[in-house]
Amino acid sequence: MQSLIISGGSLDMEFALSYIRKYSFDFTVAADRGMDFFYEHKMVPDYIVGDFDSADPEVLEYFRNLNGGERPEILQFEPEKDETDTELAIRIAIQQGCDDIHLLGAMGSRMDHMLGNLHLLGAAMKQGVACRMVDKNNRIRMICQGMSLRREEQYGTYVSLFPFTPQVKGLTLTGFQYPLKDYTLECYHSLGVSNEIIAEKAEISFQEGVLLVVESKD
Repeated sequence: MQSLIISGGSLDMEFALSYIRKYSFDFTVAADRGMDFFYEHKMVPDYIVGDFDSADPEVLEYFRNLNGGERPEILQFEPEKDETDTELAIRIAIQQGCDDIHLLGAMGSRMDHMLGNLHLLGAAMKQGVACRMVDKNNRIRMICQGMSLRREEQYGTYVSLFPFTPQVKGLTLTGFQYPLKDYTLECYHSLGVSNEIIAEKAEISFQEGVLLVVESKD
């Protein structure tokens, strides 16, 4: 089941609307201020979660007062909690049976939140759930096993790989401008930045570790 989560970070409205039209989402969640997007575009998420410390009270009240059949499930948490609102949203999506999560509004000027959200990709990955952060210029995924990238489906021009464990062993890249064979990619190195797909299909394989895969547009 495919899920859309809108968080409270930077969000290009035109991009977000086109992205939603492109995919058919079975389940939608607003994380705290992410509910503003649904409100502004006359959409109703299935769930709204968060401590609502940054939410517009009028928007929250609007959703609370919708008719029963239209009203989203609203889960409010205390501000003093161990999880971010985005983590709560991901947990709800997984609990509801979603195995493919698209996360918008998860990037922006708050680098602490963005870095935290990168770690949440791993939290989903550990449960066997595909999760990606997407904005107008980037699609970011975390993988613990190999994957294929078709050139016609890639997100932008560049593919960058970052080890999310101290080492990613046995890394082999085929179909890329800069191939690798049985390479150990280590932290604190920029080798994996700005590769490009040159074949119809590129392959990423490795034996051990966790990779962050970033597809970017200029």
